[in-house]
Amino acid sequence: MMAGWEKRSDRLAPLPVFLRRMLTSVALTMAVVAIGMIIGMAGYTGLEHMGWVDAYENAAMILSGMGPVEGMKSDAGKIFAGSYAIFSGIVVIASTSFLLAPILHRVLHRFHVEDDQAEPKKPSRGSRR
Repeated sequence: MMAGWEKRSDRLAPLPVFLRRMLTSVALTMAVVAIGMIIGMAGYTGLEHMGWVDAYENAAMILSGMGPVEGMKSDAGKIFAGSYAIFSGIVVIASTSFLLAPILHRVLHRFHVEDDQAEPKKPSRGSRR
């Protein structure tokens, strides 16, 4: 469970709290994608001697799962492209997780809150009916 998020016994967070969580998730996702793009662009410019625009295009295409635009000419470039493709898959999974975490938490928490409110109160051990 993430620190600062309500527990099962807590009430559902107000909408402004949820929207703040979503904004944080979007910012985190954008930062991870930007770092991934910088790594890809640096690798393509350094190992394949591509211009920044071509490096951006190749990095963006691989990071989005489309595949490379240009074939690699050097062995180092080919190894980088393969490694970057594996890294990009992990970035996609992590980014999706960051974006979905607040939504899934809210939906599941709402189910738990509704379940807890729907359960009838059980009599205490010492009370009589």
